[in-house]
Amino acid sequence: MPRTVQIRDLDDQVYEALARRGAEVGLSVPEYLRKEAERLAARPTVAEWLDRTRRRSDARTPRDTLEALDELRGNWPS
Repeated sequence: MPRTVQIRDLDDQVYEALARRGAEVGLSVPEYLRKEAERLAARPTVAEWLDRTRRRSDARTPRDTLEALDELRGNWPS
């Protein structure tokens, strides 16, 4: 079920910036804020992102990376 959020006491400069950004993409301020809220909610928090990246079991070394790059690049011209 959709919810309503009310933001009070926005500075005029903040509202004008939101209106300008919304207008650039053809949206009203409420539409623009809704899209931005959806985008923000879809992103992981910093803690979630760090947790996910720490769980990666990557035993590669810098040498492995260099060898893979050399393989992709092929032989150097003489």
